[in-house]
Amino acid sequence: MWQSAASGIDARPMVVFGALGVVALEAIWRTVVQRRSYDAKAAAASFGVAIGHSFFGLLNGAAVSAVYLALWDITPIHLPPNDWRTWVAGFVAVEFAYYWFHRWSHTVRWLWASHAVHHSAEEFTLPAAVRLGWTSALSGGWLVFAPLVLLGWHPTIVAGLLALNLVYQFLLHTETIGRLGFVERVLNTPAHHRVHHACNAEYLDRNFGGVLIVFDRWFGTYATELPHAPCRYGLVKPVHSYNPVRLALQEWHDMLKAASQATSPAAALHALFGPPPPADVPQQTLGA
Repeated sequence: MWQSAASGIDARPMVVFGALGVVALEAIWRTVVQRRSYDAKAAAASFGVAIGHSFFGLLNGAAVSAVYLALWDITPIHLPPNDWRTWVAGFVAVEFAYYWFHRWSHTVRWLWASHAVHHSAEEFTLPAAVRLGWTSALSGGWLVFAPLVLLGWHPTIVAGLLALNLVYQFLLHTETIGRLGFVERVLNTPAHHRVHHACNAEYLDRNFGGVLIVFDRWFGTYATELPHAPCRYGLVKPVHSYNPVRLALQEWHDMLKAASQATSPAAALHALFGPPPPADVPQQTLGA
């Protein structure tokens, strides 16, 4: 997706340098114009998590791609990749699947173990966007998108639309952009995503959309920023660390420990596949 077939130019370096440029501009705006603090250590930790995600992403991607290609070989439905309707319908289908993947990533602890790192930043700036999990193949969230392949979208189309989804969401992780009026009725915006990342009780488990916010409105998970309740960011049970390994794996440690200490098989299954524990459940800290 990132390489032009006509020119042979790899677009990934341009995307990376463009993102770093936007990060620098946000940092300058926040510190110089708004005169607010900027946690450089947290930003560095985010980039550390991103490096780990890139490394493990190769392994995760290889495993998931093999399954998707196997599904493509057995499905009798092959939508034409050169038809614009395939891409438009695919965009809506991927957004719908992403909504449920994201929602279940907050309500099923096995999925949350991979996703929790993304919510660990306590300062909401663009580097927080690249705190992405290292264990996506193990968590199994990719299974949510597998039916799209069986319904006729080639795996490269699904992967390409998901990549565009993540690129769009990168720009949502900021406090420098305010409310956007009518746009907010259809598209996910920084204001919507601030609510999603907030750990205030009134904001938990809201606004799961990727590019679109319409599915949140339809399925009752939409919430807007309240003037009397400023967003507080981070996990309900924060990981007080700048260590990328701890940030990426702390929830796996806590979940597996809870399952190992369960008093029955049912309790162990609940520890693994039930909802994440409430804030008042104590948890140990993963060793450095």
